[in-house]
Amino acid sequence: MTDIEKEIKKEEKKVEKFFHKKENVWMSVSIILAVILIVSLGFNYFGGGISKNAAGEKAVEFIKTSFGADVNTFTNVTDLGKIYEITVPYQGQDIPVYISKDGKYFISSAINMNVVASTPSNTATTTKEVPKTDKPVVEGYFFSYCPYGTQFEKAMIPVYNLLKNKVDFNIVFIGAMHGEYEKTESLRQICVQKEYGKDKLWAYLSQFLASTDIGNCNGGDSCLAPYLTKIMKNLSIDEAKIKTCMTKDAEALYNADVQKSSEAGISGSPTFVINGVQSQVARSPEAIKQAICDAFTTAPSECSQTLSSTAASAGFGSGTGSASSSASC
Repeated sequence: MTDIEKEIKKEEKKVEKFFHKKENVWMSVSIILAVILIVSLGFNYFGGGISKNAAGEKAVEFIKTSFGADVNTFTNVTDLGKIYEITVPYQGQDIPVYISKDGKYFISSAINMNVVASTPSNTATTTKEVPKTDKPVVEGYFFSYCPYGTQFEKAMIPVYNLLKNKVDFNIVFIGAMHGEYEKTESLRQICVQKEYGKDKLWAYLSQFLASTDIGNCNGGDSCLAPYLTKIMKNLSIDEAKIKTCMTKDAEALYNADVQKSSEAGISGSPTFVINGVQSQVARSPEAIKQAICDAFTTAPSECSQTLSSTAASAGFGSGTGSASSSASC
């Protein structure tokens, strides 16, 4: 192993420790790791260029247009030498993001802001060919509060409603990177499916994910309670039954999901798997539908229906955002 490879391994361990100790609404491992490697390994392709204020404005605009996040301002810009750290308020927390000093790269595995807009919005790419089957098995791996995971789930809802009788849809929970409240919500969703079935789970998700009020609660129990009660009442879900399940049965099912994710080497939300193959899919209903329909031995008539090519916003709410498939938690 080279010295650089050893250095990367050490920094990866620092990142893992960071997320075991600190809640974070937005930043993914890829963002933190990219920054650590750029700084610690001394990469030199970031040159000087734009001012701090211009960097902040450009980062905010890029976040809004590319990720659909409700970000309208920045509160601070720090010069880190080769990059700028921009602090932006998001869902009640101050979140640091990073861009290069030349204003070209937003650092989440170095996304080029000059070319992201030209990326096709309804494409699917995979590392290997997805095998065709009579009934494709579709798995979405998520952190329940990851804004990019919730964005993908919102795009999946109309696809589930269209193909639920033809496809085996499954949600798999990776764990909880944002805090204990994320695990609690995963347990709740597991119990909704266990007690009422997949249709009810997706109906619950449709209302849960569309609620900006829930997003603004930042996981607080007292804040969440009335909104969750209202959703369950709307869907004729017995809230007491769900709470009993969460204390008795859900933990084992949740742990099985986490173990499955670990064994598959999946740690990012969202991760989309079709017939056992990870697929990078644009975050619009039409793109997801087409990727699944391509996995049928013989595509059903439902595949001829055209769904929306517009992506939902990242996070909670019913707005629209970028269909880019690169951002994750």
